[in-house]
Order: sequence, then structure tokens, then C-alpha cells
Amino acid sequence: MTKTRISLTVDALDADAPTTSAEVSPDWVRISGASAIALRFRSGRFGREFDFGGINLLLNYEDGCRSDCSYCGLARTRPGAYEDKSFIRVEWPLVQTDELVERMARHEEKLTRLCISMVTHPFSYRDTCDITERIRAHVETPLSILVAPPTLNRRRLERFKELGVDMIGFGIDAVTEDLFRRHRTEVPAGGAGLSWDQYWEIVGHARDLFGPWKVNCHTLVGLGETDRDLVDIFVRLRDREIFSYLFCFNPEPDSRLAHHPKSPLRRWRRIQLVKHLIETEGLGWDDFEFDDDEALTLLRGSELLVDGAVESGVPFMTNGCPGSKGEPGCTRPYGSYRPAEQFRDFPFAPDPDDLRDIRAEMDLESIFEKVR
Repeated sequence: MTKTRISLTVDALDADAPTTSAEVSPDWVRISGASAIALRFRSGRFGREFDFGGINLLLNYEDGCRSDCSYCGLARTRPGAYEDKSFIRVEWPLVQTDELVERMARHEEKLTRLCISMVTHPFSYRDTCDITERIRAHVETPLSILVAPPTLNRRRLERFKELGVDMIGFGIDAVTEDLFRRHRTEVPAGGAGLSWDQYWEIVGHARDLFGPWKVNCHTLVGLGETDRDLVDIFVRLRDREIFSYLFCFNPEPDSRLAHHPKSPLRRWRRIQLVKHLIETEGLGWDDFEFDDDEALTLLRGSELLVDGAVESGVPFMTNGCPGSKGEPGCTRPYGSYRPAEQFRDFPFAPDPDDLRDIRAEMDLESIFEKVR
């Protein structure tokens, strides 16, 4: 098997794109199905009514993303035409960028957060700057970028900040170096692998430039990590004042992990709570115990604190960048589950019936040790 590092050098990234009449970025972008409904590009409704204002954009190219992550619907070697591929199992219709910006401006009072998702491509940085400028000329809603580190350096992050971007996200996904290499570096012959060290270098630059709690790292549950691995990254990110945004692995048809099972719901619910307690309530290593397989066996904490967190429902809501007033801004409905399935993360506050189900799914009493 041939292993090839992505060779998108800074010089190459500054090159001009070839002239094309194709529907590609920066003049065209893909938007999530929920975004298309919110901005009236498509009709539709959610299974349960809630306010939705988090608009997600995805860059689009004829040759797609150059990366080939084992679990991703946009993976280079996943069968099918790129324009037909899904991303986190959600449909992403193609729209004209200027029409999208016009509609965002028209519906801005309903919007809470905008996010541009880059892909690994030679023109991704240039086109992200272009799209950001178009948005910022007409729309003031807080703007995030989910970046592609192989296309970036410190200077380019500085440029994003100058353009009005207020948060930077990283799709770390695999929470250990071994898993990162297995799922994002060791790819089929001729593929382009990503660099664990380079990802964290760019994370460090972003933290320096954007400040505390203005950077987030996506952490994916279900790629083979242990509970101890997850606690470790939650604590390390919290100590650096970087958000950890939690995602549940959801197999994409025809991907290399198409038949890989999801994390059991009980484990997922416990990890959601643990992440919240570490990031928001200050719990640390001394508050957890693990078995020989590094699975969580004990959580120590104040009954008032832990029960209050569960009752709030917040740990089980979608992790995403906030709106201008600190409210949930990016809620990504159906990113971790099918519409007919139980919510893995809630794009709204769970109601009393939801909380009753969550408590049963989590079975917290079997591992919770109350302390004063």
C-alpha cells in the first residue's frame, strides 16, 4: 500500500484556478438540507418543530475533496460522482453563492450562526476568503470556518480573522494519533494522507490568534477509541480553553466504514454527559475510573451538580458554535442519526419525555458515585 502525504504547498495554493464554466466554488456552494429549508430554497419540515438558524455551507469542486478519510461521505475513493455524495449523511444541494448571500441577508433576523466548511483542495483557501468577503459585505450573523489544515498556515488564519471570521473549527475526529493514522493517513494506494502533527500545529496557531473558546475540535465517538481516550482529549482541550464538539459516528453507505457499527446509545449518552461535566463543570481525571479495557466504570460528582446537568438537557444537545447572544447557534439536525431514529443529539432543548428516555438510555446509576 502506498502512503502519500497531501502535497498542497502554500505556493500551489496561491495559484489561479483554471477557467471553468462548471458549478464550482466560489460562485457555487453546497448547503445542508436543513439550511435549504430555512432559506426557502426547498420546501420541507422537521419531524418536530423548532427554530433553526444555523446555516452550513460546503465548498464544491468537480474533483471534490482530495482527502480520503475512511468514514467520510466525501472521501475521494468512495464510489459515485462527487456531486451525488453526502456529507454526515445529509443531502447538500448546490446553490449560487450570490443568491445564497441575498437570502441570508433577507432572513437574517432568523439566523444564529453561519459556517463555511472547507475541503482539502488547492483552491479551498482562496475561495473561502472570497465567499467570506461576499457574506460579510451583507450579513452580520456570526461566522465560523471549519478549516482544512493542509491548506493553511498562520498567515492564512490571520487573514480569516481580518475578514470577520470569529470562530475556527477543526475536524480532528479521530482522537488519538494511532486512530488518526489508521482512518485518515493509511488510505488506498495513491491516496493523500493527513498529518496529525500539522493539524495540531494549526490548532495552536488558531488558539493564539482567535483566543479562548473561539476554537473548536470535532471529536468523533465510534472509531475505535476508548472512554479513557475521550476523557483525555476533553481534559486537554478544556485546559487550553478550546471547545470539544462531540459527534457520533454514523456509517456512510459505500465508505470504507460502511459496515462499522455505531457506538451503543448507552455509551454515547454517558460520553455526552462526561464531556459536558469536564468542559463546563470542571471535572477532571480524579473524577473517573476505568476498567482494563479503558471503559468508564465510575463517575464521581456532586449529586446536585450531576443531576442538574442531566435535568438541563444541555449535555445532550448538538454541540456547535453559539449565536451572538451565546445561545445554540449551529444545531445540524440529523447529522448523527436518521430522521426515523432516536435523537443522538438534540437540535433543541430535550423535553421531559426526552429526558426520561435519556436517563433510561444512560443508566447513570450503575456508574455514579455521589460525593459531597
